[in-house]
Amino acid sequence: MNVLSIQSHVAYGHVGNASAVFPMQRLGVEVWPIHTVQFSNHTGYGSWKGRVFDGPAIEDLVEGIAERGVLGRCDGVLSGYMGSADIGNAILSAVARVRALNPEALYCCDPVIGDVGRGVFVRPGIPEFMREQAVPAADIITPNQFELDYLSGIVTQTLDDVKQAVSAVQALGPRVMLVTSVEAKETPADSVDLVAGEGGRFWRVRTPKLSLSVNGAGDAIAALFFVHYARSRSAPMALAAASASVYGLLKRTEEAGSREILTIAAQDEFVSPSHLFDVAEV
Repeated sequence: MNVLSIQSHVAYGHVGNASAVFPMQRLGVEVWPIHTVQFSNHTGYGSWKGRVFDGPAIEDLVEGIAERGVLGRCDGVLSGYMGSADIGNAILSAVARVRALNPEALYCCDPVIGDVGRGVFVRPGIPEFMREQAVPAADIITPNQFELDYLSGIVTQTLDDVKQAVSAVQALGPRVMLVTSVEAKETPADSVDLVAGEGGRFWRVRTPKLSLSVNGAGDAIAALFFVHYARSRSAPMALAAASASVYGLLKRTEEAGSREILTIAAQDEFVSPSHLFDVAEV
């Protein structure tokens, strides 16, 4: 399996491609990473060095891959933080090129917009680009609950609200969705839910809530869900595998008291998770 992963990258720590690429490689995927930004570290530290690339830079790299004659062997495109609308356009152009050569290729878009407590944290124009262009072009999307509310226009307070919002967003184009960090009225205070939707059916995994605040977990789970779905073509199977791996990763990170997720130290969680959770149809 070959995946073109187009998202942000950091030299220190694990967010964006620095969080997504290695878990996919650990699962035996050949990953072709293209960075939309290259920073010294993630922005949660409050200061960083580096730069945001532009659309032509992304297109140039895709063209270089195409010149090797391998773009038709790409099984899927994964995108995350985009940085600017012209980078978004370059990503959608790459998706179109891959699909023209391989109509079976999947596009998974992690529609990075914001989060509960932080609000919108991307540049102006990006939320609208996600809703109006990127999400409709995607086969799979992996929003958190805040992003689900934005994309659907529905304030989700109950599980039924979440299901209604997923259906509303799927009407825009994506047939498969994973919603992370769901805290509905039905969710116990010591837990967090993940909800997947496909073909009018919905599944939930409930995991213990951990007492840590780290960046990059969303990037990892998007990559893992994408790979497992591409292989199984089953949303509940992908939900079970991805949620188990990311919970194990975060549990190991919490136990170590680390500011960065332990992508390397906890790598066995990607292939043999230490915690498994039931998947319930809801």
